[in-house]
Amino acid sequence: MADPSVETIAAGRCLVARVSGEMDYVSEPVFRPQFKELIARSDRFIVLDLSGVSFCDSAGLSMLLGVWRQADASGAVVVLACGPGPVRRLLEMTGVNQLLRVFDTVSDAEAVFGG
Repeated sequence: MADPSVETIAAGRCLVARVSGEMDYVSEPVFRPQFKELIARSDRFIVLDLSGVSFCDSAGLSMLLGVWRQADASGAVVVLACGPGPVRRLLEMTGVNQLLRVFDTVSDAEAVFGG
């Protein structure tokens, strides 16, 4: 099981943040400040790459919605990239995919925003 982490790379107009590990109440103290820093340092489009997330529960969903709200308030745009699998299914079952745009891949998201 990988430690929770967020690695970022600038790609054109996008800031891609590769999220790894489990997104739950245990990892929340690790992820929240990193997500807050992402919003603070970006005036562009942010793609959260969730392909490395092995598990996501309600605390993880709450973090994703918090990032989306903070970004929206600051004028940035956050989208998610994750292929089919448990995280995608959770986003669909809870309706989070109706609030946040979800792409199959980072490349798909970057193409929309001129990455």
